[in-house]
Amino acid sequence: MVLGGPMADRNRTLRLSGEDRDRLRPGLGNVGAGSFLSVEDLRDRVFHGDGLELCRLIPDASVNLIFADPPYPALRKQFGSRTFHISDGQEYAAWLEGYIREFRRILAPDGSLYLCGDWRGGAYLHPLLERHFLVQNRITWEREKGRGARRNWKNSHEDIWFCTLGEDYYFDVDSVKSLRRVRAPYRENGSPKDWSDGPEGAWRRTYPGNSWTDLTVPFWSMRENTDHPTQKPEKLLARIILASSRPGDLVFDPFMGSGTTAAASRKLGRRFCGAELEEEYALLALRRLELAAEDGGGLRWRVSK
Repeated sequence: MVLGGPMADRNRTLRLSGEDRDRLRPGLGNVGAGSFLSVEDLRDRVFHGDGLELCRLIPDASVNLIFADPPYPALRKQFGSRTFHISDGQEYAAWLEGYIREFRRILAPDGSLYLCGDWRGGAYLHPLLERHFLVQNRITWEREKGRGARRNWKNSHEDIWFCTLGEDYYFDVDSVKSLRRVRAPYRENGSPKDWSDGPEGAWRRTYPGNSWTDLTVPFWSMRENTDHPTQKPEKLLARIILASSRPGDLVFDPFMGSGTTAAASRKLGRRFCGAELEEEYALLALRRLELAAEDGGGLRWRVSK
């Protein structure tokens, strides 16, 4: 399925030409291999097919970080040529549990799972995850995009559940500390204590919280933007990847979409693999990886003020 129509001159949304599709298609992996894949087979691969089928081909304890952004319950979404809609929460949890069981099997002992959801699924996701993982936290991030509602509050937040297999897990908090303004700076012997003085006032590098309000959802003037309806920002993935993986670690995304996880992983020196049912989005992921290489890698990451 070919997405999108004519674009305005300043619209930087990434789309594929027919030549792009023909050139990129041979680079897609095939989920229908039918036998276990080695870790080397998985590294830096985008697979066209079902994410659960790919999970079943992955060796035990071979993935360091899983980022999963499944379709949300009760929201009828069109993903290319496919529509996803499960209105019943229990049915949704049963559908997702097949993935959760495989995530537990393939995750390394010190690895982490980050699972996306919204307020509708929270009542089902938390007990489901607790049956298989230790739930360490629920991150809420501000997704200020989309239409308002005349008879309800606009949905402007989503959740990300942070889970591990045990208490001995990798987490590099120093890589994701943020700069915060100090409202009542304290001095010791006349010098700033635990903060920095500058022309814009007093700032302190502090531990990150579970409320993320500094992210921009991709939109038409951004180079990373695609026509995928639920695309996540690269900086959101960067924060997770930096905190919960080491350089060279394998990052897995079973709902790859247009390749945000893959692009951010490449820019940050991680290996990646993932699956996407819709071929057009899988090809977009390969194109974004090409652009990441043309940029020389290196996601322009900085702590946020």
